[in-house]
Amino acid sequence: MSDDDAPREPRTEDERRALRTALWLNVGLAASLFAAGLLADSSGLIANALDNASDAVVYAISLYAVTRGARWKTRAATLSGVMLLVLAASVLADVARRFVAGAEPVGGIIIGMTVAAVIVNVASLRVLRSTRGADVNLRAAWTFSINDLVSNLGVLVAGILVMWRGSAWPDLVVGLLIALVAAKGGIEILADARRTRRAAAP
Repeated sequence: MSDDDAPREPRTEDERRALRTALWLNVGLAASLFAAGLLADSSGLIANALDNASDAVVYAISLYAVTRGARWKTRAATLSGVMLLVLAASVLADVARRFVAGAEPVGGIIIGMTVAAVIVNVASLRVLRSTRGADVNLRAAWTFSINDLVSNLGVLVAGILVMWRGSAWPDLVVGLLIALVAAKGGIEILADARRTRRAAAP
């Protein structure tokens, strides 16, 4: 086993605490958003639920990798980037299905759940703020949380437009935009992991 692969003590216990907090916040939020998305027939809420579920997995991976060497952290970040791209593809598929089959999103539920999601994601960003520049693995976790907040704001606007216009189009458009934001974040994480891997190479 190389020194790079050997387990290491985390630089601070704050990193572990921040990741644990963000993990459980996103587990609860993902379950709530998914249930609300089914109830409200909302592509935007389901996209947000998938986004937060993938976040929870990434935080769990990051929590494991934070005690390990640089190679493990780079691998964890790479997996995070791939997961964001898979999320983007899943959301695109859901938007396409709802476009073909039709949807009747409920604006009030979308708005209420999205306000709750914004509060939870702001809390996640606050606990991760001090660790975001520590290494490639934690930068990936920070990117996920930023994507979540952007997605939440988009879904909130969609919910308002759905109530105002009585149309499913704003919800579908926001679902599409969330997929594009997720794809962009995934590409950025993979690029960061590649740069880190090259910089660490002998």
